[in-house]
Amino acid sequence: MTTTPAVPLNLDDPINTAILSVSEDRLEGFQRDPFGEIAAQSGIGVDTVIERVRALLAAGTIRRVRQTLLSNNLAEGALVAWQVPQERLFEAFDYMFQRDPFSGHVVIRTTDTVTAGSNYRLWTTLKVPQGYSLTKHCNFLAEQVGAETYRTMQAKALFMLGVGHTRRRGMEPGSRSDEPADVMRPQHVELTEEEWRVLAALKREFAPEELTRDIWAGRAVEADVTLDRFYEIAATFSERRIIGRFSTFLEHVKETASGERVTRYNALFHWAVPPGREIETGREVGRHHILTHAYWREGGPEFNNVNVMAVAHGTDKQLLLDHKAAIDVHLDEAGIPVAYTNVFWGGRSEIKPSEVIPAAYAEWCREVGLDPERMRAR
Repeated sequence: MTTTPAVPLNLDDPINTAILSVSEDRLEGFQRDPFGEIAAQSGIGVDTVIERVRALLAAGTIRRVRQTLLSNNLAEGALVAWQVPQERLFEAFDYMFQRDPFSGHVVIRTTDTVTAGSNYRLWTTLKVPQGYSLTKHCNFLAEQVGAETYRTMQAKALFMLGVGHTRRRGMEPGSRSDEPADVMRPQHVELTEEEWRVLAALKREFAPEELTRDIWAGRAVEADVTLDRFYEIAATFSERRIIGRFSTFLEHVKETASGERVTRYNALFHWAVPPGREIETGREVGRHHILTHAYWREGGPEFNNVNVMAVAHGTDKQLLLDHKAAIDVHLDEAGIPVAYTNVFWGGRSEIKPSEVIPAAYAEWCREVGLDPERMRAR
């Protein structure tokens, strides 16, 4: 009797590395045949691609496979820093992660020295669906978790990057693109009821058994449209810039099934630059390959008026600081004065997609005893 060899789950397996180098952040927009595209770009056969991604997802090494959204164009969003009494910090963390579908990244952050904003320990990303109030939602959350105050920082511009942790292994400080990063300014897009149905089906993450070559057939049924109509509407989502990548997201917080850690440190970099130079600075910061996200956000006086922020992950804290130093040198060489800069380090963290469907928000309101109409933006 022969047994089928186990599929390798380690990230340094050459086939897994080849697949993940593409699947993490190389499939822009809507892809009718995402696994075929991964196979074409990686040089790995499509059946092997599906087998490996399915096995890595089942093992938890890949934490989710899904079509990402450019949700800043679909919902009012912000990075929110919360000042919560120390004795309620972990309770607040659990509430945001487990009980608020509209909070995405939930992170407890610290600084190496006491500085402006050090007392804001809990950080979340928040998306409130169209028609509802970000402020009212934050006020409700603050009441639930006992927050003393909070600071919302909407993204005025995003500088387009990638999340490829596999590609970033061994990257040298200062590695950057030849051209400044592209810029996207949030611009809300209105959808029809049919389009919301397609979007809801499109964005839902996949279970291992759903990973097949005809990956969208079941989602078209779920959206109650033909497959051709599903393809047609999804293609318009790409054109209207409301969807991002088809992506496999590695578990980069916890240890993987093979005993590896994709990252150990999560750094949120802050820079305060002269008003009027935020776009220029963001494009120069965003050139650096180590970064997964870069934004123009206004931190206000609570954070020494920082206005450009970026996120980097790595397994070595000093190496991340070296990357930050290289970015600082580049900004100086580009003639951009920095009045203040700092690093907020991530500790405990959880990540989930923020819900953006308006009907889901109304249903959530009823579940928690709120009148949906009272939560509307006026």
